Amino acid sequence: MEPIFATDRTRELLPKIKEFIEKELYPLETPEYLAHDFSHVEPILQQKRQLVKQAGLWGLHLPEEDGGLNLTLCEFGQISEVLASSPFGHFVFNTQAPDIGNTELMHKYAPQHLKERYLKPLMNGEIRSCFSMTEPEFAGSNPTRMGTTAVKDGDDYVINGHKWFTSSADGAAFAVVMAVTNPEAAPHKRASQILVPMETPGVKLVRNIPIMGHAGDSWASHAEMLYENVRVPQANLIGAEGAGFLLAQERLGPGRIHHCMRFIGIAERSFDLMCRYAVSRELEEGKVLGDTQFIQGFIAESRAEIDAARLLVLRTAHNIDQFGAASVRDEISMIKFFTANMMLRVIDRSIQTHGGLGMTSDILLSYWYAHERAARIYDGADEVHKSALARSILKGYGLDVRRKK
Repeated sequence: MEPIFATDRTRELLPKIKEFIEKELYPLETPEYLAHDFSHVEPILQQKRQLVKQAGLWGLHLPEEDGGLNLTLCEFGQISEVLASSPFGHFVFNTQAPDIGNTELMHKYAPQHLKERYLKPLMNGEIRSCFSMTEPEFAGSNPTRMGTTAVKDGDDYVINGHKWFTSSADGAAFAVVMAVTNPEAAPHKRASQILVPMETPGVKLVRNIPIMGHAGDSWASHAEMLYENVRVPQANLIGAEGAGFLLAQERLGPGRIHHCMRFIGIAERSFDLMCRYAVSRELEEGKVLGDTQFIQGFIAESRAEIDAARLLVLRTAHNIDQFGAASVRDEISMIKFFTANMMLRVIDRSIQTHGGLGMTSDILLSYWYAHERAARIYDGADEVHKSALARSILKGYGLDVRRKK
């Protein structure tokens, strides 16, 4: 049965991308590659990137004027799912976070000199970037409160602050830093987004924060950062001064589609591993795991939940394409917590099905379980999204929850 949101472009692209990933990337999913740091893995991944370019599959997320296909968010969402079926997929196709978000942000709002110096090589896969917003001293769910400041001094900003969970800082050429430039303004108009080259004096990568016992691959690491009297030109401002929060919100709408479709891709691959093991693992002569009702329940529930999540996310992506992210704020909250929890349930069922094997690094499941538990926290914790959705629903019934003490 053809997917409900299929287009001529997805019909052509998805089989090619799936074949490439299965042929070129699945064989790399070994404990040796997954456990090593990026310097060990990068040479072969760079070779795979060249194969992507030769296959004409590079820059799928880019507009036509930059060599892309000008795909809709709904179309790219379907591609994002397939790319996520391998831990290496998004990186090899240069669509990994936070680079894809920084690309979209800079394409729309960066001044021309920043586009020439940083955006073009980022789109070409020659450099990587990071996004520096969250701070350990303030709740990450409220980006209007932060201590990092950017004070004007002549033609420069002087930035001071402490960040953590700065995505992919290790090896990045530049950071997009959220900093308070207008402290006396309204909360949503205090911060700005400023491009900071990582080699700038005063930029310090304190550490890659260990996550669930893993130090993190450098292209997907989470760094603690210090900015100590970091001086950059005011011309490095992205968008208008004081528009940092609005740009972050604009970025997060499509970004949550990317994340949620990635969650679905991981769930789909975990489901496939579960089913393959269920029909091959013998319990006794003539009987396999798939003959048991418990495993059949895992499979039935997982299939229904994955399909339901996909429809929710693609419907939201379609509506963003048609009406903009602001018009589907409730749906964006809904897909974020629903899809993240679905993915973790499917991974957990697949681990349970594999038994002791599922706990090892011999297959992908333990890697994903450790790396993806954060899906219920980043880009807004589940509880924040649920509260926002519930308040919006109750408002339609005449109750303004925020006025309650």
